[in-house]
Amino acid sequence: MGIYDLDLQELPLFEGLKADEVEQFIQATEAKVKRYGKEVRILKAYEANSRIGIIVEGEALVIAEDRFGNETVGHRLERGALFGSTTAIEAVSDVLVLWVPYTALIVAGPRLGRIHGIVMRNLLRAFCRKNVLMMQKLEVLSQKTLRERLILYLLQQAGRQKTDCVKVPGRVQLAKELECNRSALTREIGLMKEKGLLECGPDWMRLDEARLREER
Repeated sequence: MGIYDLDLQELPLFEGLKADEVEQFIQATEAKVKRYGKEVRILKAYEANSRIGIIVEGEALVIAEDRFGNETVGHRLERGALFGSTTAIEAVSDVLVLWVPYTALIVAGPRLGRIHGIVMRNLLRAFCRKNVLMMQKLEVLSQKTLRERLILYLLQQAGRQKTDCVKVPGRVQLAKELECNRSALTREIGLMKEKGLLECGPDWMRLDEARLREER
């Protein structure tokens, strides 16, 4: 698959650019695409990195690691998401990443003119969205009970995905994201289903918000 067959102009970083302008940006910055398999660490914690990564295909997870090696699962990264910090990034599925060198991004400004200005504007917007995701994660983890965590997580995802039928990861991964025991999560999901608060499928969940209001 060629780099120009990936509809890169549809990514948030290139919003406002035409396909040929994106090609011009790729050539000027010498950006490269690389594929990673499921569960591969795209970046290791504190690994030296001189590039911005953009998810072109697939999904990955942000994983924070303290100096003792303890890991905490952060937010998910989907098509269009940017990364490149000191946190670890792990592929949830097969992932295609566009790598843009930081230095090239900066020095290419005079050559790219308007294109560079649009990309830098979109980059700032992306950083703002990333901060919102971090705050939402903190809000979920601050909930007193596992049920409250799950409900808020699903409500956030519903808003992000623009549907009440939320696509969710498997139980193991979901437990990591909610920072809870998998067995406890499975038990809580079962109880919510029994009470009619939650519907589930193989890879989706739907809250019954009317029943939730009655419960409260």
